[in-house]
Amino acid sequence: MKTTRIDDSQHLSLQPVLSLDRRRFLVSTAVAGMALSAGPVMAQQLIVTPSDGLETGERKIPGPGGSQIPVYFATPQREGKYATVLVIPEIWGAHEHIKDVARRLAKAGYFVVVAEPYFRIGDLTKLTDIKEVIAGANQLSDEQCFADLDATVDWAGRQAKADLSRLGITGFCRGGRTTWMYTAHSPRIKAGVAWYGGLNSAPPAMPLTPIDIAAKLKAPVLGLYGGADQGIPQATVDRLTAALAAAGKDKESMIHVYPGMPHAFHADYRPSYRKEPAEDGWKRMLAWFRKNGVTAA
Repeated sequence: MKTTRIDDSQHLSLQPVLSLDRRRFLVSTAVAGMALSAGPVMAQQLIVTPSDGLETGERKIPGPGGSQIPVYFATPQREGKYATVLVIPEIWGAHEHIKDVARRLAKAGYFVVVAEPYFRIGDLTKLTDIKEVIAGANQLSDEQCFADLDATVDWAGRQAKADLSRLGITGFCRGGRTTWMYTAHSPRIKAGVAWYGGLNSAPPAMPLTPIDIAAKLKAPVLGLYGGADQGIPQATVDRLTAALAAAGKDKESMIHVYPGMPHAFHADYRPSYRKEPAEDGWKRMLAWFRKNGVTAA
């Protein structure tokens, strides 16, 4: 399979933003706790999607072993059955940016649900050392993560507006890795989009990598990567490309690399944010879902 490099000079529209003062307020209140571990926050680039026209909310749903999984959901307010998308957070969990992504997808016509992956571990947004954040997130095993997501999908299937026959998944960083891994785990997924998903193992919680499970993918996955991502070098992305080709998955799954782009180029609350590839990736994600049967209303 050929890795496609995208010209990031393209300019595509994204979602509406609020006033600069409002964005600054959201940054100071919603992501200030992450500032030290995520790097300096760039308030002027935070995208805030309003919930008008949407039904949104937070729930605690039944999980494995009697646990209660915190979830956030967003869906169009009007009646109907909507294709369903799981949004998988990065290492800080289901913070405001991830909830905003859910609202953006709901505005596009999806029933969207975000499960908090790290609720058994603690609030990782409060940690100021990125090494501590990673160590905390790495306590979550793939086995536990998949069981929680299975329970989340079960819950979504009981919601009047969710159509599980059109089920997609997308995630960022650790959530991008989960997108690859869960698509190999669950036959209910119809399409996935992995934003700069990690390609290294972290035993014992994460013994395998997306490269290892490429042959087991049960649905097409689009991988979006930055060519200057210091944590996911091009040589590792090339190994994933080769693994997909060796497994005969290259006619279904694809990888796009944005030349010169860093890790987390979609994270509009961080200095790594790059507007043009973020917008291009968003457009490609929606097109990927449409192409593979996760069709919005």
